Amino acid sequence: MAIHKIQINDFISIDYELIAIHSSIEDYRLAYFINKALSIQLSKNDANIEIETKDGKSSFSHFIFDDDVHDIIWNVFENKATAIPSEKNANGIFDSIDVTMYMLPEHKRADYILKIENIESPFFPLETILQNLSTIDQISMAYIIDQNKLKSKNNLIF
Repeated sequence: MAIHKIQINDFISIDYELIAIHSSIEDYRLAYFINKALSIQLSKNDANIEIETKDGKSSFSHFIFDDDVHDIIWNVFENKATAIPSEKNANGIFDSIDVTMYMLPEHKRADYILKIENIESPFFPLETILQNLSTIDQISMAYIIDQNKLKSKNNLIF
């Protein structure tokens, strides 16, 4: 009997784009301005994105819009959150020290990440989206993230 070996890389396909957003405003206000600029309808997801590491557990706020017409899913989430230290790392007097965790540690300066899923067409207007985001006064900078350079891709599975 032959043994069939399935590689995990067979199932991984990059059908999404990531845009880093630098902005000091609250997440709900950013979602409002993105909705206006891109003509989408982001809404707060009841379930935050939770990540647990050896340093502790962290929860990132998350806004989502499922565009049924174009079959595209838009996600905006925080890149930075304060972690709750794990019990393993309890050091008595130093338990109250806040640990900052990042969804994408390679982009620590980005405040938010825009993830656009189900993009298979090379003709998707990513540059137009960047231009529309740059018209928002509250966004100081927005740029495309190269997924090939990310080491923390697993954090994007939610």
